[in-house]
Amino acid sequence: MDGWMDGWMDGWMDGWMDGWMDGWMDGWMDGWMDGWMDGWMDGWMDGWMDGWMDGWMDGWMDGWMDGWMDGWMDGWMDGWMDGWMDGWMDGWMDGWMDGWMDDG
Repeated sequence: MDGWMDGWMDGWMDGWMDGWMDGWMDGWMDGWMDGWMDGWMDGWMDGWMDGWMDGWMDGWMDGWMDGWMDGWMDGWMDGWMDGWMDGWMDGWMDGWMDGWMDDG
């Protein structure tokens, strides 16, 4: 088995597989994939994506996101975060740290 494994398998790896990798795969990568990248993807990127980026995204950034940033986020920063900083964190600092200092 070892001789068979060393011989036939090595020959298979070196010969058929290498030839497959070098030949068919390279041809596939160079040919079909390049054509797909250059053609369909470029057309999709240039057309649909540009229109989507320019239209929907701009409207989303200018409208909903700005309103969200100005309103909800500001309220969240001012309210919830301040309460968290003032309450939970202070309690944690006063309690845990004091206990740590006293025990230390």
